[in-house]
Amino acid sequence: MRAVRILLIVAVILGGLFVVADRFAVGLAEDEVAEQLKTSEGLTATPDVSIKGFPFLTQVASGELDDVEVGIKNYEAKATGSGDAADTIRIANLTASMHGVAFSSDYSSATAATATGTATVAYDELLKAAKSEPTDVGFGTTARVTGLSDGGNGKIKVQVEVDPPAFGPQTVSVLSTVSVKNDKVEVHADSLPAVSGLSLAEDAVRSITDFQQSIDDLPGDIKLDKVEAAKDGVQITVKGSDIRLAG
Repeated sequence: MRAVRILLIVAVILGGLFVVADRFAVGLAEDEVAEQLKTSEGLTATPDVSIKGFPFLTQVASGELDDVEVGIKNYEAKATGSGDAADTIRIANLTASMHGVAFSSDYSSATAATATGTATVAYDELLKAAKSEPTDVGFGTTARVTGLSDGGNGKIKVQVEVDPPAFGPQTVSVLSTVSVKNDKVEVHADSLPAVSGLSLAEDAVRSITDFQQSIDDLPGDIKLDKVEAAKDGVQITVKGSDIRLAG
């Protein structure tokens, strides 16, 4: 009995040491991955990296990690809009979960089998894609988008200022559907605004109310999947496969 008790104590101690060593190793690996991502993606701040699964050391021995989660704040993505857009758009929060991350024996390259995640784009950033400068829509009338906000039930509220020469400026709100189309975020008015005393051509009005915003060059070349309006901005779902993380 004494020998069995000693053996159990030794096993518990060795198990504890293994856990400590495993957690220490995963901490070092997370820091290294974060620094590599910061450099490769040209980030201004170090991202959050969390390597899931236990034990970590056996995953390393197999050459594949089960799940790696990455969080990046204020990511500057390349962008092309249909209005007065800048060439970048800031993503307030970008999170991605990489599954089946295989890496080479010398750790110089790594590829995730699949990736899913979310991204948040504030309304003031998405507004860059809209026509915020007065634009002629016929009959000497100009119009421009002055604001975007949450319209409830997954809709975006688009505020449009219309300035007919005979009636003076009017601000109207349009509820719009937001979706992903051709790898772009698209805002499309459900119905057109009524403007006092005028019957403007639909194409002219939609050239103001409807617009698209591309969000390109995301980490690992993940792609836009779905989008919906939320309180502080649009929530975008991203996904991808065979995502190259390094090398």
